[in-house]
Amino acid sequence: MNSNPSSPAFTPVVARVLATVSVAFVVTQLDVTIVNIALPNIGSQLHAPVSVLQWIVDAYTLAFAVLMLSAGVLGDRFGARRLFAAGLVLFAAASLACGLAPTPAALVAARAAQGISAAAMLPNSLALLNRACSHDPHLRARAVGLWTASGAISIAAGPVLGGILIAAWGWRSIFLVNVPLCLIGLVATFAWIPRRDGDAVHEREHRPAGIDLPGQCIAIVALTAFTGAVIEMRPLGAGHPLIVGALAASVLAVFAFVAVEAKSRAPMVPLSLLRDRTFSAAVVFGVCVNMAYYGTVFVLSLFMQRVRGETALQAGLAFLPLTGGFLVSNVASGWVVARYGPRRPMMIGAVVGALGYGLLHFTQADTPLTAMLLPFLLIPAGMGLAVPAMTTAVLASVEHKRAGTASAVLNTARQAGGAVGVAAFGALASGAGAASVVSGMRISTAIAAALLAAGLLLASLVHPAAHVREGTGKEAARESAGR
Repeated sequence: MNSNPSSPAFTPVVARVLATVSVAFVVTQLDVTIVNIALPNIGSQLHAPVSVLQWIVDAYTLAFAVLMLSAGVLGDRFGARRLFAAGLVLFAAASLACGLAPTPAALVAARAAQGISAAAMLPNSLALLNRACSHDPHLRARAVGLWTASGAISIAAGPVLGGILIAAWGWRSIFLVNVPLCLIGLVATFAWIPRRDGDAVHEREHRPAGIDLPGQCIAIVALTAFTGAVIEMRPLGAGHPLIVGALAASVLAVFAFVAVEAKSRAPMVPLSLLRDRTFSAAVVFGVCVNMAYYGTVFVLSLFMQRVRGETALQAGLAFLPLTGGFLVSNVASGWVVARYGPRRPMMIGAVVGALGYGLLHFTQADTPLTAMLLPFLLIPAGMGLAVPAMTTAVLASVEHKRAGTASAVLNTARQAGGAVGVAAFGALASGAGAASVVSGMRISTAIAAALLAAGLLLASLVHPAAHVREGTGKEAARESAGR
């Protein structure tokens, strides 16, 4: 193990695995920001109201969320590399379907297919990265930071790239750009992540005893019913039987899920994971962060184009400080976590992010873009510092053989938080006229600041040295010795 936490060495194998799995994060994140910037164009050309635009965003994040747990468990059982490659193939096909969608319903369905594919890729990409770095926790911290930075690059490029593509070829081109990226990732997967004999033996020895089909189905019902109720609450009314029924179904499903997992021989989410303070605090922290960010970005996209009258390209360029700031802070986070552990960067990041949302709360329709620059820099600075630390804390709190499941739980919770954020914040800004959008954005940013304040309290519960906890170090040493 590298004795110097400030400069862990990347071997060629680790570098290739990192580059390959980062492709998955690039395409999954690109399809968040690039779609947000296209929403007004999609709405006008397909005659879709705000509630349908919410479904275009949330069909992706919701399918992503509800199936990620299943994908993580299947990766642990059948091999992370296999699920990762399948996800790349399916994502390319779903992106092509999005680009050819003739109606809003067809686009929503294709977006859901993208979410299913992303669910197969993301937790297994982290599992592959965790396996490659299991011999050195400091190296893992840096690798996770760089992996997260690859997503930050796509987040930063998304609005600008989307604006350029929309101006040149229309909104359909923003989906078609994923096809060559997925093909590149697929070639790299087979070239740079070979299935070694040792991996096959490890998978046979550590596969879960079975697949928790009841737990997976109940989780899908809970998340889908709750998110759908939040999206449709404003157009239908809070007292509508469908809304009341969906909310009741989601609550009952949560209790049923806990009961099923407690009795299952092979639970999808072992309840022992949730009893670990570091794991639980980091996961809920991720929910708060994603709910605040994705909800705010959705409302800001409407604000920039429907209130300020910006074109898609102008709005994309305006978003550049907000999205581009993630790149620097994500890279810095890997070094900070390797030296100080995850708790400190999570706490500092929550404070900085909350300050950014708080400043954005005072934005009005006539506020100059220069006045929005500081919050647009503070939000990614804080979140970019905190998110890799949060991810490292989760991976370090579980045994190596549970890395896929732990990653899936974290990213399921985060995607569910993002879907609820879009649904809730979008509902606040879905009224007629610019005044409703401005009012919704101000309320949304206040809620976002409160969520990051809650994140500060959660971060304080994380073990200060979670990235080098004793149990994880022993597991990593056993894996390293067995290679």
